[in-house]
Amino acid sequence: MKKYLLVAGIAAALIACGGNTNEKKENADASTSSSTAAADDKSKNPDYQKGLELIAKNDCLTCHKVSEKLIGPSYQEVAAKYENNEENVKHLADKVIKGGQGVWGQVPMTPHAGVSQADAEQMIKYVLLLKAK
Repeated sequence: MKKYLLVAGIAAALIACGGNTNEKKENADASTSSSTAAADDKSKNPDYQKGLELIAKNDCLTCHKVSEKLIGPSYQEVAAKYENNEENVKHLADKVIKGGQGVWGQVPMTPHAGVSQADAEQMIKYVLLLKAK
């Protein structure tokens, strides 16, 4: 009986020590993960904030969603297709203003002539920030 209690006690001590090590590792992983998430938080980017505000003011969400295709492609699909550079920002902003058809299928994107070039570029900067890593 004493041997059984001794073995059970040693086993309990090993389990307790082993669990503590994993807990520390999990806490360290969680801390690293939250630090990385904070560094990758795109919502703190001024281009993200201003672009999101402009998209909400316009009719963009009638045809587009962030991660799902609706009538038009999702913003993440657009971000995956186009590199985030000044040339693409201007090109896509022109498509927002003038409309277009054929790149994403036969459903045309209606022109948004009332949107300024600067605002359209700001909205595109937001969209291109949504590129999945």
